[in-house]
Formats: sequence, C-alpha cells, structure tokens
Amino acid sequence: MEFNWESFLDPYIQTVGELKIKLRGIRKQYHKANRHSPIEFVTGRVKPVESIKEKMALRHISYEQLAQDMQDIAGVRIMVQFVDDIEEVLAILRKRKDMQILHERDYINNMKSSGYRSYHVVISYPVDTINGNETVLAEIQIRTLSMNFWATIEHSLNYKYKGKFPEEIKKRLEITAKIAYQLDEEMRQIRDDIQEAQVLFNPPNRKVNDGVGNSDDTDEEYR
Repeated sequence: MEFNWESFLDPYIQTVGELKIKLRGIRKQYHKANRHSPIEFVTGRVKPVESIKEKMALRHISYEQLAQDMQDIAGVRIMVQFVDDIEEVLAILRKRKDMQILHERDYINNMKSSGYRSYHVVISYPVDTINGNETVLAEIQIRTLSMNFWATIEHSLNYKYKGKFPEEIKKRLEITAKIAYQLDEEMRQIRDDIQEAQVLFNPPNRKVNDGVGNSDDTDEEYR
C-alpha cells in the first residue's frame, strides 16, 4: 500500500501555521507595549517529501518510525536582531503551556566546525484534528540575521557541492563565518543605542504592523 503523504503531512502543516501565528502575535504584543521585541520575524515550512525521503535513506528511518525519528519535518525559524535576544526568546518558549521542549541544541556557544551558528529547539506540539488530538514534533531555529545569511549561503553551496567543498570555498566560508560572528558582537556592543534609535524611528503612536505585507509573510525554504 502506497504511503499517504498528504494525510501524514496535514498535522505538520497545521502545526507550522499555528506556531507562526502565535509567535507573530508575541512580536505584536511587544510592539503594542512599546517594548523591544526579541522576535524580528518568523518563517516556517514543512519539509518537502523528496527531502524527507532523502533523509530517511541517509538516516535509515522507516516509515513506521518517521514521526518519532525525524524531528524537523515541521520547521519554524525565529529571526532576532541581537544574540542576547535569543535567550529572551528561549525564556518565552520555556514558559509556554501549549508546547513541550524535548531537546535544545546550542550551536551558538558550540559552533559547528563548518562555522554554522544557530539555536535549535525540538518541541512536541498538540494539534486538534477531526480524528482527535495528535502530537507532532517540530523544530524551532533561533538565529540572528547575520547567522541566517551565512547559513543560507552555506546551505546553497552544500547543495551544489554535496558537502565536498573546494578548498577555496571552504576557506572563504570559514572567513565569512568569523565576519558574521564579529558583526553580531559589534551589534551587541551598541545594542542600547540601536534600540533607542529604533524607538525614535518607530514612535508608539505609529500603526503596529500585524505582519501583512511584512517580510515574514513569505516563508523561506529551508531543509
């Protein structure tokens, strides 16, 4: 019997949709309170079927164990302005009652050898369907804009070279990873000044954008 991908992925699609709405709602609450939001914008996706199949083959995951053994079928990415915002986002996630954190992977203080930096949180999330309640695993990635820029470029090159980078490309990635790190550190040093300038640029009486037409309305493709 052929595997019913549409039926299998429906709860994951619902999970991503609900998480994006909730996280964007948090951002809006900060803005309405005239406070710096640790959430800059949110994107999400459900992993494409072909990517799932490739990972199943690579990790030797069976269809029976797919829902338990693949934790990033549903993925949400939270962008922040400053490295210190990541801790605030984590505090928000840890206090929530509508999800349970199962694993945390800190690739910021424990950067990968490739130069990759990000904070990954794996959660279990309950969704209500016409067949009852179903718990779905999802991965939330939290990263700064500079981390995301580097990771997006590295992912594209990795896809092109299948992980076997030419030496010149490898060296360039190492250099740019250090530059991205330095940018985050410099922004951290002048964070207070930046936030003060942003308050002046976006006074509280200006209309709060609810996300419509904003950058996080168009979901980023990532695997």
